[in-house]
Amino acid sequence: MKVDRVVSIIMILLDKERIGAQELADMFEVSPRTIYRDIDTINMAGIPVLSTSGVGGGFEIMQKYKVDKKVFSTADLSAILMGLSSLSNMIRGNELVNALAKVKSFIPADRAKDIELKANQIYIDLSPWMGNRNIGAYLEIIKTALQESKLLSFEYVAHHGNKTTRTVEPYQLILKSSHWYLQGYCYKRNDFRLFRLSRMSNLQMQEEIFAPREDYLNPQLEFADILATIQTRIKIRIHKSVMDRVLDYCTYEDFSPDGDEHYIVRFPFIENEYYYDILFSFGDKCECLEPYPIREEMKHRIHDIAALYES
Repeated sequence: MKVDRVVSIIMILLDKERIGAQELADMFEVSPRTIYRDIDTINMAGIPVLSTSGVGGGFEIMQKYKVDKKVFSTADLSAILMGLSSLSNMIRGNELVNALAKVKSFIPADRAKDIELKANQIYIDLSPWMGNRNIGAYLEIIKTALQESKLLSFEYVAHHGNKTTRTVEPYQLILKSSHWYLQGYCYKRNDFRLFRLSRMSNLQMQEEIFAPREDYLNPQLEFADILATIQTRIKIRIHKSVMDRVLDYCTYEDFSPDGDEHYIVRFPFIENEYYYDILFSFGDKCECLEPYPIREEMKHRIHDIAALYES
């Protein structure tokens, strides 16, 4: 975990006059390139780390720069504590405990109460209300596989209910819109793929170790530009009793009163199964007014649902 590693590197630099990139890489079981990125992060945080090349070279904190507990502001420490505490709800392990202990060691006694108060002002709980309870256990398995560069195997339910068995080189755990994903190289597809953890079953870590690929690319998870081209606005009429749920998908500015009990809503929509399911989730408290083709499709789907119960 990067924050734990960065804090640990700062502690090491405080204790040692100079240490090489390869030594740090071996210590944290990462590549020298990762260590160089961490050093850049430390420099950006305001701690000047010098790099010396050649025999006996390495990293060291500028000699005339004195690092003390005031290097982190109250806001810095509060943000770090908040982030680590939130992650500990889902991802457990000694590294999180150690990171929390190291960060807390930077807190001066006269600022402890203020920092604790600010750290608790925002609470992030990543555990689900309901649904797949294997997520926590799967996160631990994947985290271990990432650290040890071991293959993962699992059964996966893709689009349209197709179930396949996959063997994957794990590269990254991702949290996006309250859902966890695994980015990895899939042997079945011979390419990098993004897998949603809730669609996995029988996840197992293999004994086989893989060599990380140099061509690994971080996944692109920002779809704002794509959505702008394929998403449209439809007009729906809803009862006020489902207004709170509809607000999960749009804003107050999209609502116009329609009498005392109803609203007309400009609802973001893409013509696929996911968005039709959203509309149906509002039950008889939602009516699609326009455009006409989507309204007609809703009628056809309602007819098909009713047909299931006619026999």
